[in-house]
Amino acid sequence: MFKKLLIVSVLMYSGISHAALKIQHWTLENGVRVYFVENHTIPMLDVSVEFDAGAKRDPAGKSGTAALANTMLARGLREAKLADGRVEPAMSESEISDALADVAAQRGGGPGTDRSGMSLRTLSSPVERKQAVSMLARILSQPSMPEEFFKRDKARMISGIREAMTKPESIADKAFWRLAYGDHPYGNEATVETAEAITREDLLAFHAAHYVANHAVVALIGDVSKEEADVIARELTMRLPQGKALSAMPAVGVPKSAEVRIAHPATQSHILLGTPALQRGDPDFFALTVGNYILGGGGFVSRLTKEVREKRGLAYSVYSYFSPMEQPGPFQAGLQTRKDQANEALKVVRESIAAYLQNGPTDAELKAAKDNLIGGFALRIDNNKKILDNLAVIGYYQMPLDYLDTWTTNVAKVSVADIREAFNRKLAKDRLVTVVVGSESK
Repeated sequence: MFKKLLIVSVLMYSGISHAALKIQHWTLENGVRVYFVENHTIPMLDVSVEFDAGAKRDPAGKSGTAALANTMLARGLREAKLADGRVEPAMSESEISDALADVAAQRGGGPGTDRSGMSLRTLSSPVERKQAVSMLARILSQPSMPEEFFKRDKARMISGIREAMTKPESIADKAFWRLAYGDHPYGNEATVETAEAITREDLLAFHAAHYVANHAVVALIGDVSKEEADVIARELTMRLPQGKALSAMPAVGVPKSAEVRIAHPATQSHILLGTPALQRGDPDFFALTVGNYILGGGGFVSRLTKEVREKRGLAYSVYSYFSPMEQPGPFQAGLQTRKDQANEALKVVRESIAAYLQNGPTDAELKAAKDNLIGGFALRIDNNKKILDNLAVIGYYQMPLDYLDTWTTNVAKVSVADIREAFNRKLAKDRLVTVVVGSESK
């Protein structure tokens, strides 16, 4: 009986979330874009504040700056005088943590390639909410980035880079991005040399240039009214300065087909192949989403799994995905297999993709994919955290406010011809790059 009641309550909550998913949007006088969903199901508020401060903005020769700057935000706060004359005191890392813990608030977020920022989960009651929001606002605008913490965090970054370069999966991933994106900022990677070149002054300068009001996006969902959400968004960003216009990102080039093999003592080969393919807002998004579910995104029901695992036993897991970004993000297919099977496995993946480009999916495959994606859509927005993540994406990339409301309708519209045409536009065989780490000779 309890289990039945639990299932009913979960379904009711999911239905409420979807039915109440009215996204409200406005822009503050300081240029901050605000996206809000009102949801009184639980007495919580989830907030994120994100900036055009991802790794793509790393200074030349100092890749890792964006990530390290984000890490350092909550290491300490400097004393600051507000416009109304109030003085906010300096705070240590432990004092920041205690202030959030006192009101049971949780801080999250982190650096990414396009964007970086921070998130907060707090009780929606005014006293707790006010203290948590004030702390997040200060963390974003008044970091002191103490020298001793800078040295520690930089050492940790360098240690992490060195450790990653012993792991075949990390080596393959870094090599893939270099090969696919070349000199584009997406292809830059933090190395020991670039991390060692970063100074505390670089972090302060990066923060001053990128953590600014007119490049900020605030997303909120929870147990507050629109009027309260507006006050919260203002509190979060009133301390932020105005920033200068940022330079436009260069266009992503179209790579030529290439293959790189990297020796490694691991018992298995790690194989990645793909190309820059999908930009946020691309009209091919839904055709590629549905089509990739069939090709390699649907787990055990995908074509790649059937060809590589079920028919030939060449790998336990094989996958493919599209990662839409501000500039065309990658399509990538990948697997791990025994070294003596690497060439055969790679051949099967290439042939499977080529056949898919030529023929597209069957009608039965298309129906099954649509049924699964549409039927599972509620799970993409079944809690506030997932909705917040979607809000942040919609806000940062300035996508239509009805994106989630029309998601299942757009999936249902996709045809076999749509998929075949979209895949051929994005995945021409002469632009697929391949990385094999830990392989025998061809």
